[in-house]
Amino acid sequence: MIETGFYPGCSLQGTSSEYAQSTLALARVFDIRFVDIPDWNCCGATAAHNCNHELALALPARILALAEKQGLTEIVVPCAACYNRLNVAQHELNNNKELKEQVSEIISMPVSGNILILNIMQFIEKYIAKKISEKIVKPFSKKVACYYGCLLVRPGNILKFDSVENPQSMDKLMQEIGSQTIDWPFKTECCGAGLSVSRTDLVGKLSGKIIGEALDRNAEAIIVACPMCHSNLDMRRPAINRFLGLKTTIPVIYITQAIGMACGLSEAETGIRKHLVKVNIN
Repeated sequence: MIETGFYPGCSLQGTSSEYAQSTLALARVFDIRFVDIPDWNCCGATAAHNCNHELALALPARILALAEKQGLTEIVVPCAACYNRLNVAQHELNNNKELKEQVSEIISMPVSGNILILNIMQFIEKYIAKKISEKIVKPFSKKVACYYGCLLVRPGNILKFDSVENPQSMDKLMQEIGSQTIDWPFKTECCGAGLSVSRTDLVGKLSGKIIGEALDRNAEAIIVACPMCHSNLDMRRPAINRFLGLKTTIPVIYITQAIGMACGLSEAETGIRKHLVKVNIN
């Protein structure tokens, strides 16, 4: 059995519990065991870096320090916002010795900055992708729009993951399980992110453009890897419908749910029933 560290972040234990549910279920299918980080805290996304620089570094640094203390050499971070914040903090600390010492003092723990941080696609590519064909029970034969959002691939010089403008990793994984992926220009456009509560009107407009483009290209589902993106595209559908002037029913599905269903996991196991926009998997 493969063991690797796991940082769920706040969303996966709250509004995006189905993301955690499907990720854990998928790991079991491929005989992977996640090791939790004890006493983990919020990483500070999405507001900390706009409010207090030290806090924005100390919060993710504490998570990394706890993982290092536990002896972990890598951690899987499914949330794109958490993945972004942990990587950016580690990069900044590793390039500023004085700042690293300062933050280590704040969190009362040393942080070496050597841990490998994997997003959900990197995790799947490393441990699952080569075995997917053996596990497919029912191909996910839909025409899909792979939506990466703005935090999973940016800033490119730090994350060094996929193309900033035209990423392909999610597309390749979906093609592997039988999907047809569309070529579209909205892969990394912002959905409105943390403005979901304070400016629902802006989220409706930004997310509406994404939904509208996917529909114009005849996509049957939108695939995501970010709790915030899923929340805006799924939960804010009334605002999106008002912006578009029509009722939209295209579902938004986590990549772990799509792969899980292709591998024979049930609706209950993937948490697909928790979505506000109904998912028809037939």
